Amino acid sequence: MLQPENQQTSQSVPPQVAIMQMATGYWVSQSLYAAAKFGIADLLKDGSKSYDKLATATAVKPQPLYRLLRGLASVGVFSETEPGYFTLTPLAACLQTDIIGSMRAVVTILGEEEYQAWGEILYSLRTGGSAFEHIYRMPLFQYHAQKPEQGKTFNEAMTNYWSTEDFEIVTSYDFSGIHKLVDIGGGEGSLIASILKANPTMQGILFELPNVIVGAKNLIDAEGVENRCSLIAGDFFDSVPSAGDAYMLKHIIHNWEDESARAILKNCHCAMLENDKLLVIEEVIPPGNESSFSKLFDLTMMVLFPGACERTEVEYRALFEACGFHLNKIHPTRVGTSVIEGIRV
Repeated sequence: MLQPENQQTSQSVPPQVAIMQMATGYWVSQSLYAAAKFGIADLLKDGSKSYDKLATATAVKPQPLYRLLRGLASVGVFSETEPGYFTLTPLAACLQTDIIGSMRAVVTILGEEEYQAWGEILYSLRTGGSAFEHIYRMPLFQYHAQKPEQGKTFNEAMTNYWSTEDFEIVTSYDFSGIHKLVDIGGGEGSLIASILKANPTMQGILFELPNVIVGAKNLIDAEGVENRCSLIAGDFFDSVPSAGDAYMLKHIIHNWEDESARAILKNCHCAMLENDKLLVIEEVIPPGNESSFSKLFDLTMMVLFPGACERTEVEYRALFEACGFHLNKIHPTRVGTSVIEGIRV
């Protein structure tokens, strides 16, 4: 549970209190969800407003909304500048819709279907299956296909969050020695477009499913790299394009259990030449008791997708070796993900 700066940390309170703070974490997360869902931050972008005016604009009851905003202000999200009037804080500003790195859609998807899936974590622990599929009787992406509004919010969340992550990847790893980069399963191409813009002599290939490639053309054109980025449709379980000297997979391998992950990497190996680079971009779980967001993100993968998981460095080394790659180096970024560099042998 998030705490205000002046509240005692878990290291300085009795264990029972620390556990209580942890166990009530969803009080904050669902309060954030409600604020994001109602677009409170957008309503405050021009300055402070009274809670009753915010209630009128969002069609909710004034007093319950005041209680919500007061609770969020206590953990640094919004600020009550005078009795009944609230304004944005740096944290609250992230919940605005039309800003770079907006977290509104991210908080919304976390508060809806993903929150429900976490509520059935016991199912995943008892069966090894996806709690999401247990609840909704279909895989996540099929659910989004049948629920266009939820699918739209999910895509917005991924695009907005990835914009921050893409910047960190581009600035944390040296892509300058790569002549042609193949982005396997790269979505609509935001990352490869960023890399190409930062490396003007590089050529690129975006490889995605046919329905994704259609949308990718608009982004690649808008980023002005259409002359250096080819768009190829296909399925990475069948084959991947040849002719690259580096192959990149961002947040692909963690979606699959080892057998399927090996199938994807072996197809990359078949398309590559000796000493070509493999760049797998994922969370890497640290050993022991070290605190890491990746360990909790791994649980989210467990409840959402059957067989999905984050992996340790040891597990990635074994996976690479089984597919004909040597894990050369792991390049961490400031946002938790790492560029795991392999060399084809």
